[in-house]
Amino acid sequence: MKKRMTGITAKLTLGVIIFGILLGAIISAIAYREFTSVLEQQYNDSAYEIAETALQYLNPDRFEEYLSTGRQDEEYRRIERLLDDLVEATDTTLIYVARVDESDYRTLTYIYDSVNSQSGFDRYPLGYTAIGVDEKYVNNVRNIITKGERATEYLYAYSEESGAHTTAGLAVRDGKGTIVAILGVEKAMTRLENARNTYVKHVVTGVLIAVCLFLLAYSAFLYREMLTPILAVTDEAKRFADTGAPSDALLSIQKTDEIGVLAKAVHKMESDIVKYMENLTAVTAEKERIGAELSIATQIQADMLPSIFPAFPERPEFDIYATMNPAKEVGGDFYDFFMVDERHLAVVMADVSGKGVPAALFMVIGKTLIKDHTQPGRDLGDVFTEVNDLLCESNSEGLFITAFEGVLDLVSGEFTFVNAGHEIPFISKKGGGFEPYKIRAGFVLAGMEGMRYHCGSLRLEPGDRLFQYTDGVTEATNRDKELYGMERLKEILCRHAGEPPEALLTHVKRDIDAFVGEAPQFDDITMLCMEYRERMEERKQ
Repeated sequence: MKKRMTGITAKLTLGVIIFGILLGAIISAIAYREFTSVLEQQYNDSAYEIAETALQYLNPDRFEEYLSTGRQDEEYRRIERLLDDLVEATDTTLIYVARVDESDYRTLTYIYDSVNSQSGFDRYPLGYTAIGVDEKYVNNVRNIITKGERATEYLYAYSEESGAHTTAGLAVRDGKGTIVAILGVEKAMTRLENARNTYVKHVVTGVLIAVCLFLLAYSAFLYREMLTPILAVTDEAKRFADTGAPSDALLSIQKTDEIGVLAKAVHKMESDIVKYMENLTAVTAEKERIGAELSIATQIQADMLPSIFPAFPERPEFDIYATMNPAKEVGGDFYDFFMVDERHLAVVMADVSGKGVPAALFMVIGKTLIKDHTQPGRDLGDVFTEVNDLLCESNSEGLFITAFEGVLDLVSGEFTFVNAGHEIPFISKKGGGFEPYKIRAGFVLAGMEGMRYHCGSLRLEPGDRLFQYTDGVTEATNRDKELYGMERLKEILCRHAGEPPEALLTHVKRDIDAFVGEAPQFDDITMLCMEYRERMEERKQ
């Protein structure tokens, strides 16, 4: 129990610590930013006050004279002394006045340069030229000269030479109001660094103390209100897992919050699990019985369909191959092929509505009736008419069958067929590709009693092929809800039109699987291919 308490407490406490640290860090960062911003602004305002004072000392009308002659008269030296005194009195790093080359706003020619004796900088003499490389500084100079704006981007800056400092910049105008120079004031911000360090130390200490006090109080609350009842629920769940016997231990937790709901749910779960296990034992036995029966049914259904190939090795007139892949253990699709007599081959392809066992049972009935009523010389339309009436007599489930049956005369090549609402077949002439053979489909079998069906016919020549299938082929669906479709089926059939029936069906099934991918199969997939190879009379000769 101590290990579990330690684990739960550690996780909750860690979460609270992280939350407290993040909250304290955010509050400290915001306060630090505001404190620094206010102090920086105060420094900058002080720098501009100094700049405004220095501006009053200047005589801009004589700047051009000083620069052209290089002569420092008594007035020049008086102003220089005033600026020097102002630098020392205000603890300013430097005050300078310079003319700006307006071709690039980088080149400054100094008129005055007063430097604090403690700064370590050298004074630039009258006429000294310097080139600015910092883009922010150049932009500030440009704005001062062209617009008369105050320098704002250098509110705060840091350099190795002067440390943290603030810069004030003003335009110097002559008696006509023309901007003839700039005045700059650079003031060290020594108090700012000290104030920030002190602030950080005090704030961090205060936050740590607040977080610790909060953690102590919150940990006591968590242990009393959450950990104790949660551990009780955990103990009871472990005891039930070991013994399998329910108890009333959790009824003592009378809380109305989520923990109370959890305790009641676990108590109820114990009773439900006991009942469920009793029912599961019985259900499992029943499912095993049903599964065994379905396995037998699957095998029976597979055995009912022709599955030995080659089906008629002694008959060189034709080759035939068929496959059926059910969507469930048993399916409703079926195919069949059989010799009606010595010279007539019958092929059947059908699809029962619905899936599973009911469809499979109806499939057995339909397959049996179609084969039994297909007799030598009998019209296939009459066959389906009679089969339809028989299926309607005992169809309480309301199932129906789409079916196609054809009979090939191996002597003449005449292929008679009847279609009860089934997919149209593909026909391939010798040496050519497959094309859908458009025939008129009649009504489905078992859909309505008294329906009349009519047969059609076409002529097959040696080398011609018939491909028939169920809608599980064309309606196979991928994960994007796209259908396989007739066009893709035609394309794969034509690509492998020259291959034997078994190889052809293998290629089609492989292409369907590649198209569908991991998407679930909802319908049976059944295919049949028949190749008419030679006439029967040619063999007899």
